[in-house]
Formats: sequence, C-alpha cells, structure tokens
Amino acid sequence: MVKNLDAKMFIPSHTEITDDISALAQYNIDKVNEIAEKILGLCGEPRTFENILQNLFAEYKLTMNFEQHVLVGSTVRSYLAWLKDSGKLTVNFENNLMSWKRI
Repeated sequence: MVKNLDAKMFIPSHTEITDDISALAQYNIDKVNEIAEKILGLCGEPRTFENILQNLFAEYKLTMNFEQHVLVGSTVRSYLAWLKDSGKLTVNFENNLMSWKRI
C-alpha cells in the first residue's frame, strides 16, 4: 500500500515534495471513502448515473461542462462499479434506464 512505502523522496503531482507519504496517502484514502459514502447516501432510492453525477456536482460546487462531464463522469462510473463489485450497490433496468441503489 502506498502509505507504507519507504523512499528518500516522494513527488506527488498535487502537493509539495515529501520524505513521508503516509499522511497524504491516508488523506487520499479518507477522501475516496468519503465520496463513496456520499454516493451510497444518494442511492437510498434508485438513481440514474446522470442524477448521481448531478448531485455530486452540486455537493462539491462544481460547474458542469463537457470536459468535467467526461473526466468526473469516468471517475464516478469507477466508483459505481467498485461499489457494485463490493456488494454495496445493485443495478436495475426499467424503461431502458439503468438505476443504482444501495443494498
């Protein structure tokens, strides 16, 4: 796991160079879990991907444009797949729409 790596220097792409990556790695792990919990919270009732994405953009005060839809959308799809594979979400198809729901 990244937070247990030992090296003389770590060069993260989004912060200062450091000789101890453990705190930053833990921060990233916590953020992933936070976002996963937000998605699970949204999916108490069945929701489409677009509705989940819309709600996450509102929650994080992001502005939707084509590039953000593609980049963040890809990330959200990865979260949804991970949560489904983890047994936390299920999918259903109704009227040719896929919806996600917390188990």
